[in-house]
Amino acid sequence: MSMVWFASVVRVEDGLPLSASTDYEQDKELLETKRHLKGLSKKLSQFPDRCTLKSGSYNVNFTSSLGVGYLMVCTSTYPSVLAFCFLDELQKEFLVTYDRRRINGALRPYSFIEFDTFIQKTKQRYNSPRSLSTRINLADMQMEIKLRPPYQLSPEDLRAINGLSVHVASKYKGLAPTQLLEPVTLPGLVSCVLSVLCGGLNLLRGVHAIESVLQNDDEDFNYVIAFFLGTAACLYQCYLFARFSVWRSSKSFLAFALVCLSNMYLYQLRNMWQILFHVAVAAFMTLQIRLRQPLGKAPDYNV
Repeated sequence: MSMVWFASVVRVEDGLPLSASTDYEQDKELLETKRHLKGLSKKLSQFPDRCTLKSGSYNVNFTSSLGVGYLMVCTSTYPSVLAFCFLDELQKEFLVTYDRRRINGALRPYSFIEFDTFIQKTKQRYNSPRSLSTRINLADMQMEIKLRPPYQLSPEDLRAINGLSVHVASKYKGLAPTQLLEPVTLPGLVSCVLSVLCGGLNLLRGVHAIESVLQNDDEDFNYVIAFFLGTAACLYQCYLFARFSVWRSSKSFLAFALVCLSNMYLYQLRNMWQILFHVAVAAFMTLQIRLRQPLGKAPDYNV
């Protein structure tokens, strides 16, 4: 019989389970499949945002968006379109019910266990497809699945999930829509150009500082280090602006702090206006990194 057996909601960042459906099924194959689901939930950030894992008589389907993952176990004969419509409904309701601050601030597993009520009701509806009233949504999802089918996880992926391989993450680099960033704005482009300019100035001054050190033994080699650290921080901010990264905002603040520290050390070689220019550019770049958020869904995701 085709049906949904289990569903859960987890935080992508650390795999913390936020809510899950309650069930008392003791079928060994189903329990093994749920074990794979738990392994997947801890590594969602390594996979595309929509995947299917076949496990014997069952399938594990999952989606992730805005830092939250939605997973479900269903029979292998359950239609893929219905499975991802089910997950889409969970996603919409969860994001409406709980704000981002509460999700990020959750410390204990199953902090939102009351969401199980909605999961159970939705399970009942999707286990009786003839009673579904979302025919238009089903048609939209069918088109979406056709245009962008879920990534099919392989046995090698499953072994990696179970800890037998540590070289799996790079295989999916750049595939997940959750790793795509919002379109570049004009202020963001300007900040990136200015940051590259500051990095180039630091690099040029660093090369000259090396020449001075070689010619004069009394020159302070720490100036060279400060210039090159400033260059590295500026270029790293450009990288953070262009690419998705875990703890992206925190890393940008650390890079900004490094720019400030290097310029504080170089106060004898730069006037106040030069220092303010470098610090202001780094601050502007940090703001643009913060404003350019990851895309929660693909641009054509209109279900």
